[in-house]
Amino acid sequence: MKESIVVMGGGVIGLSCALELQQRGHQVTVLEINRCGGQASGAAAGMLAPYSENVEGSDAFFRFCLESLQLYPEWQAGVKEISGQTFEYTNSGSLYIAYHDADLLALEGRLLWQSQYGSSGSIVEGDALLRLEPHLSTNVRAALHTPEESHLYAPHYVKALEQACRVLGVCIHENLQRVSVDEWESEIRIQSADGRYFNGDRLLVCSGVWAQELSDTFGIQIPVYPIRGQICAYEVEAKPVRHMVFGNQGYLVAKENGTVVCGASEDVAGFDTTVTAKGIERLTRWNKKVFPFLGEREPFHRWAGLRPSTQDGFPLIGAIDSTDRVVFAVGHYRNGILLSPATAKLAADWVEGKREAAGDYDAFLPGRFS
Repeated sequence: MKESIVVMGGGVIGLSCALELQQRGHQVTVLEINRCGGQASGAAAGMLAPYSENVEGSDAFFRFCLESLQLYPEWQAGVKEISGQTFEYTNSGSLYIAYHDADLLALEGRLLWQSQYGSSGSIVEGDALLRLEPHLSTNVRAALHTPEESHLYAPHYVKALEQACRVLGVCIHENLQRVSVDEWESEIRIQSADGRYFNGDRLLVCSGVWAQELSDTFGIQIPVYPIRGQICAYEVEAKPVRHMVFGNQGYLVAKENGTVVCGASEDVAGFDTTVTAKGIERLTRWNKKVFPFLGEREPFHRWAGLRPSTQDGFPLIGAIDSTDRVVFAVGHYRNGILLSPATAKLAADWVEGKREAAGDYDAFLPGRFS
């Protein structure tokens, strides 16, 4: 049955969910207090790397990330087709580097369990490693090479998502400054700072780090906190970095626009998105040990975004009561871009009352902290 769905939040998660729900026949309205994609979404490096980002084991979160990676080829093609816009989507593969034998042992252990989940990865060393990444420091002992991992250019991806939503008829309202939930138990009624009301049959909360403000409204604990992630970029020639390169202190990824992005220096700073000299210095001190040529350059661009982190590291996805009138999809931390297609499908299933579709993802239920 076609319903009216209000989505709070116009970041990558909100736009992806809106697109999925509109394609399923619902009428969707997106409410954004600033500009769509203006926070964590637009600041992201756009890595689609569940094997490299999840190093501990095959928990529910890893499996969700892997599912989303597998959805991406079809998902991104659909976004491009609907929007009429293009964006970089590159299957570069990744290298997770090690400097010492102890680090290499950890990579071998990781490969052992990741190979059971579709990774065709391998440990590469010496000349074989330098053939894969010629400008890598010779101090790097070895690396775990994972061909399946990809990346995209996040700002263009988010713009294409927004355009795809508009093409399909999603109503998007930006620069609302503030929105509040006036009613949710019998119907959905949201008020913006300028006094307008937005009504719907169901509410999908995708407001990222601002979701915590709704704890009193819904009577549940919503421990979503902002973590500032600082990133810098270099202008380069001839794409000297071929893969996404990860280490225990950061990552590097080359983009088609002639830049190498390095991230991310993270700290707790509330809602402050100021770029600090200390945060960027930590990145530049690390990255020149990975690629020595970066030591001769200065970043031409520095920026920061707020990442929505949860108390246990898992996102909050699901309904808050048996009516499914209010559904959450927040707390994706540094994996919002990666998880956008899988979250869109899972959240849309919740909105439609398909509780059995949650399956393995009961660990994400938003009421688990209450």
